[in-house]
Amino acid sequence: MKYLVLLGRISFSWIFILAILHHFSSQSAGYAASAGVPMASVLVPLSGVIAFLGGVSILLGYKAKVGAWLIVLFLVPVTLMMHNWWAITDPMARQMQQSNFFKNLALLGCALLITYFGAGPCSIDSWLLTRTKK
Repeated sequence: MKYLVLLGRISFSWIFILAILHHFSSQSAGYAASAGVPMASVLVPLSGVIAFLGGVSILLGYKAKVGAWLIVLFLVPVTLMMHNWWAITDPMARQMQQSNFFKNLALLGCALLITYFGAGPCSIDSWLLTRTKK
């Protein structure tokens, strides 16, 4: 069972780790600016770094609770600003943003679980904890 937690951490973290490449493109900053994000040329790369650090922390299981809070910090503004489906009139675009909004809510739920329970077994946090108890 302990390997299921590891598999869950790997599956969850990859979306945030891989997103960093996207956050340093001018198209991403331009898209965010068109969605009303202030200082998008600064905030989009910064959000990519936050997501990347949180994802790596969770993947490795090192300071995973802190990493999960970084993911929460990333997800809340991104979800509200970039996926505000309630403000979109085009039915196709509205459906796409609504799907992304609820996907992000599910990811937020996973991140909040990690903030409470931590990385679980098969993690650096677990290894460090057992090592200090000896």
